[in-house]
Amino acid sequence: MRLVGLTGGIASGKSTVSSLFKSAGVPVVDADIVARNVVQKGTGGWKKVVKAFGNDILLENGEIDRARLGQIVFSDPVKRKLLNSLLAPNISFGIFWEILKLWANGCTVIVVDIPLLFETKMDRWTNPVVVVWVDPKTQMERLMSRDGCSEEQAQNRINAQLALDWKKSEADIVINNSGSLDDTKQQFQEVLKQVSGPLAWKERLMSRDGLLSIVVCTTAGVLLAQKNLL
Repeated sequence: MRLVGLTGGIASGKSTVSSLFKSAGVPVVDADIVARNVVQKGTGGWKKVVKAFGNDILLENGEIDRARLGQIVFSDPVKRKLLNSLLAPNISFGIFWEILKLWANGCTVIVVDIPLLFETKMDRWTNPVVVVWVDPKTQMERLMSRDGCSEEQAQNRINAQLALDWKKSEADIVINNSGSLDDTKQQFQEVLKQVSGPLAWKERLMSRDGLLSIVVCTTAGVLLAQKNLL
């Protein structure tokens, strides 16, 4: 099984590339979706966040106001670190569970879409790592346009993550999303060929079918050995 790490920076266009993988039939585990699920009303994650940040972050229906919570943590590194530490175990388990379900279904290539891939050290479990990069000016403009925030607010959100240029330097594959959507799609087709190539022998062993083959061969060997001893 091949786990492809997909990451980038805020407003870099990672979600666009993630959607392209889905459209191409490649299964994607989206950490943002997992994160939303673990803080739904009444869950363990929801209880931990409300206890730490108070009822002021709740909407009238009791759900967490993600925009309000985002404003708090993006402007305060200490509270951001607190939130990450509270939810990291829940999110990590959720991601693992989604991967396990896809593995059980026989998927051999899985994209793991994680904004904080490097920050959470989860890049160690993925290969290759794909980084969606965008130049700083374009990133700022897109973020302000998308979220309707001020330049200062946008900069705070960008600064809350590791520098995108650093992530670019650590990537196995880089998609430059500074241009048009057609440019990105063209680059994506090349990336798709790379990540969909034949599995290495270690990757084959990690797949469901590879593990089943090992079990079958081992069982057959044990039975044969027992027969010879009789």
